[in-house]
Amino acid sequence: MKHVTKIDYASNEATARPKIGVVGVGHHTYWGQFPGLLDEMYKKLDLFVGKLPEYVDVLDFGMIDDAEKAYKAVDVMTRSNLDLLFCDMVTYATSGTFAIIMRNLNIPIVLVALQPLQGLDYSKASTYMQLMNDDVCSLPEFTGVAMRMGKRIPDTIIGTLQDDPAVDIQIDEYCRIAKVLHGLKHAHFGHIGHSLNAMLDMHFDPTMFTTFFGCHIKACEANEIVNEYNGVTDEDIRKAQDKILAFFDTPDPVSDPISMKLRDEDLYVAARVYVALDQFITKSKLSGLAYYYDGPAESLERQVMSNLIVGNSLLTAKNIPMCGESDVKTLIALFIMDRMGIGGSFAELHPVDFGDDFILVGHDGPHNISIAEGKPVIRSLKKYHGKPGSGAGVEFKIKTGPITMLSINSTYDGKFKFVIAEGESVDGPIPPTGNTNTRGKFNPDIRTFLSNWVKEGPTHHFSLGIGHHAKTLKKIAGYLGLEAVIVTDY
Repeated sequence: MKHVTKIDYASNEATARPKIGVVGVGHHTYWGQFPGLLDEMYKKLDLFVGKLPEYVDVLDFGMIDDAEKAYKAVDVMTRSNLDLLFCDMVTYATSGTFAIIMRNLNIPIVLVALQPLQGLDYSKASTYMQLMNDDVCSLPEFTGVAMRMGKRIPDTIIGTLQDDPAVDIQIDEYCRIAKVLHGLKHAHFGHIGHSLNAMLDMHFDPTMFTTFFGCHIKACEANEIVNEYNGVTDEDIRKAQDKILAFFDTPDPVSDPISMKLRDEDLYVAARVYVALDQFITKSKLSGLAYYYDGPAESLERQVMSNLIVGNSLLTAKNIPMCGESDVKTLIALFIMDRMGIGGSFAELHPVDFGDDFILVGHDGPHNISIAEGKPVIRSLKKYHGKPGSGAGVEFKIKTGPITMLSINSTYDGKFKFVIAEGESVDGPIPPTGNTNTRGKFNPDIRTFLSNWVKEGPTHHFSLGIGHHAKTLKKIAGYLGLEAVIVTDY
């Protein structure tokens, strides 16, 4: 008799946490030959599961030690909607135990070979001891079969099961990659308006984003934010003003004649727009927003849509990236860095200092103030240069130390390309213009770096994050089936 199950979508909402699968592999023949060995393998598997961070949901699929179990496991794994699978090579295993899983799962698979001992005690060595530490034995077999099947060669984590900091760093890296991939395939990004002055590098096809990243681009309208703006209460505005003043410094102007000390009227508008934007994002269930909207001169639409900067910066620091000038590709780059936990601030190239060999990188729009060096500044600006309107602007530089740049551009053949660079944020003054600016140094020198960067075809904008994470970003691109170039590896 036919059985029909009706799916209740309300009870199957996507979790915000990535799903990590863990499966151990071994060789069933050993268990009868060496009593107690299977129990030791399960202990090794449990120790590995215990290493995974708290921010992931772990699905433990136990031990697969023959092909029959592999066929059963793959059905459960495919239904589990995993973001990444760790295959724990607890001892030697034939590739037939895992080939069917490798064939059917289209997610990152990481082979984990963590032996208990730093090295065998050769004076007391036994076959049992060897099998307890035979974690790397199957790695060539598994990767060789992946190649024969036309599958991506799995990445590997090789080391010891305990007291190996390099292993812990790698495990966390792959869990953060899973967080990025999970976030992308569940994300709904809003888009309002059009590219600034027909900046052709920023044009996009929404279908491409769903194809390669899994996310959805939702077309939104400026009046949706304006409607929220009209409904903001005086109490909401007061609370938002207090929050802004607690978060930002409001210094006197310095050298830029278009900047002023924050005016009460600009604080009022920024606070009211922030509340409206926050409510709009919540009601629309957006993961981020890219926008640019002129609006009629002197209109309420122009006032609201040109004063999103403060609200955008506060929301970006709360893991909801915002991107000006309608740059959806850079919005994706910001989102990726945010889910990696490294910030992600909207940026472009500014003037070069040839004497001290650095370049200013920043922007006049939304910024990730969670990675600011010191307390960020808010100034009133008489004009937003190159755009309509005036009001509050946010000024800061990101933390000193290592930085990473990520530009995502679309290619002639209809795909995306990651252009990546690593550098250093160095201390020193920045222009007091109510914009972000960070002093960026890049190898081998600033002239060569800029030439190398632009010849890879980046977009005008990019995402700027803290730390050196180029290799991780390249892995993410690889898992998405996209080209990636690390410019500073030249």
